[in-house]
Parts: sequence; structure tokens; C-alpha cells
Amino acid sequence: MRPGRVAVSFGATILDAEGTRLSADEKALFRRADPFGFILFARNLESPDQIRALCSEMREAVGRDCPILIDQEGGRVQRLRPPLARDWPAPLDFVARAGGRAGRAMYLRYRLIAHELRGLGIDTDCAPLADLALADTHPFLRDRCYGADPATVAGLAREVARGLLDGGVLPVLKHLPGHGRAGQDSHLALPRVATPREDLEATDFAPFRALADLPMGMTAHVVFEAIDVAPATLSPVVMGLVRDSIGFGGLVMTDDLSMRALAGDRAALARAALAAGCDVVLLCNADLATRAAVAEAAGRMTPAAQARAEAALARRSRPRPLDIPAAEAELSRLLCGQSDDGIG
Repeated sequence: MRPGRVAVSFGATILDAEGTRLSADEKALFRRADPFGFILFARNLESPDQIRALCSEMREAVGRDCPILIDQEGGRVQRLRPPLARDWPAPLDFVARAGGRAGRAMYLRYRLIAHELRGLGIDTDCAPLADLALADTHPFLRDRCYGADPATVAGLAREVARGLLDGGVLPVLKHLPGHGRAGQDSHLALPRVATPREDLEATDFAPFRALADLPMGMTAHVVFEAIDVAPATLSPVVMGLVRDSIGFGGLVMTDDLSMRALAGDRAALARAALAAGCDVVLLCNADLATRAAVAEAAGRMTPAAQARAEAALARRSRPRPLDIPAAEAELSRLLCGQSDDGIG
């Protein structure tokens, strides 16, 4: 920082772009709003050179090395697909195939994903999921999960996060404090969960408690009727639970405010989410005017949110060395049920 320059907090938003390059209007908005970071979708991804150029434009617009996020879980939720990146089976199927070697397999899977992302200028992946795959979990989420046992899910999610961090990519833990009991797709409707709090604490919330040290997390647009009438993203009670009972100390971002689980004006929703205790709001697939209104409503991060943002960014590091052919060969052996002494 130059002598005499006053430190300014980041904008309390994560925004997206309409196409493969920023428009002049988008550049102007992003300079003014200074979002904490950006998120990419399939419409933004055309070629390696184009993706790197878009990431550079985003960072130039805010004048710093801001995080650029993507949903690259594998299965149905992977924005990058061949030939831009490897294709992966759904996580639940992948874990079942790996069996007792699932921990190492998940580490290698996400270490390879991190390698691909970093090569394109992307440094944050919206994974791992710590949601439980239960009997009533909606199909939109179920095969994205890692299992039904809280301890197993926590262990696998830890390996996902470790693989990403070792590859120089920040993980985003989803979906605080747990989306697994939701019987509806929150993209389309607001799920309600009637499970007693003591049961939630012992099951759904447990994996998140075990992963409370991760740098970033994303909320669930779910109503927990035993706790509050408002969805978790907008509930001071649930967000207090996330901080206190679960003990999550990282940066908390909302899930997309454009999802139909949340009704109402997007700018008002942004204010409500931040008032509830979220640090930053995520807005996707909105027109320029809505993005501008949400950015204005969200304003700048609070000092506490800024400190968590800076702590999260400090977890970014240079990737550890990785022998790609050896990692791919080991992963293949793990998925074929063969033992391996490991690499690196």
C-alpha cells in the first residue's frame, strides 16, 4: 500500500459476467462496485486463452488479485468440460466405486481439478459439499454428496479441501449448515426441514463442525423449522448457530440470491443476508441493472468480514509439485480396486 493511502474494504458481493469478455458497462460497474470476487459459468468458457483473458479482465477491473470462483464438483455440476477439463462422474458414484480408498481417490480427483483450474487463472472452487445424502435428499443434490454417515462425509470433504489447497485453489464449503434433508430443489422453491434441532446437531451439522477451519463457506437456502422461520441465508439465528455452535470461522458467502428459494427484491435480499451475518452475497445470472442495485445495497464489507476475507485469501498458495501422469495412474488403480503405496 502506498504511504498515506487509506485502506478500503472489498465490496460485499461476488458477481458474474454475461459473456466470454467483459463489456464496457460491466467494466465500469466492477470498477465502481469493487466486488470481492467473480464466479464463472459455462457461458463464460470458450477456450483456455479466452478464459485466462477474461480472468485477467476481471482482476484488472478491480485492480487486485481477486478470487475467481467456479462450480467444478464433477458430475452434473462442472462448468468446465472436455476439451477444457477432465470429465468426472458424480461424487456419490465416484466414492462408491473407490470404496475403502475413497479418501485418497477424492484427494487426487480434486488435486487434478485444482491443477486444471489454476492453469486457466481460476483459484477458487465451490467444493467440498458436506451435505448428507439421505433418503429424502432431492435428486438435484443427492449424487453431488459423498455419503450418509457424518464422519465419513467429513473425512472425504477434508480430502477434497486438502487436494484443492495443495493445488493452490481455495475451497468453498457447501451448504452451511446442511442441505441434505431438503426435499425440494432450492433453485426452484424454498425447502423446509422439520427435523428437531438435536437431531440436526448430531447428524447434518456434524460434518460442518468438523470442517469449521476451512477458509470459505456457502449458505443453504433452507428453512430449519425447529430453529427459525427464515431461510438460513437470511436468518440471524441460523447464522449465529453457524458461527457459535458449528464454530465456522471462515468467510461466509450466500448461495445465489437469484435462486427461487428466496422471494423478493434482490437488493433487499442482499441487505437482509448481510444483516443476518453473511459476509458477502453471491448474485448470478442477473441483468446489469440488478447487479448494480445489489452491489449498491451490499456496500462494503464490515471490518469483521474484511478480516475473514483477508484470512481466506492468505490461504492461497503456490501449488505443491505434482506428477500428473503418476497421479492419474494411481487414481486409475484406486478406482479399479488395486492397492497402491501412494505418490508424493
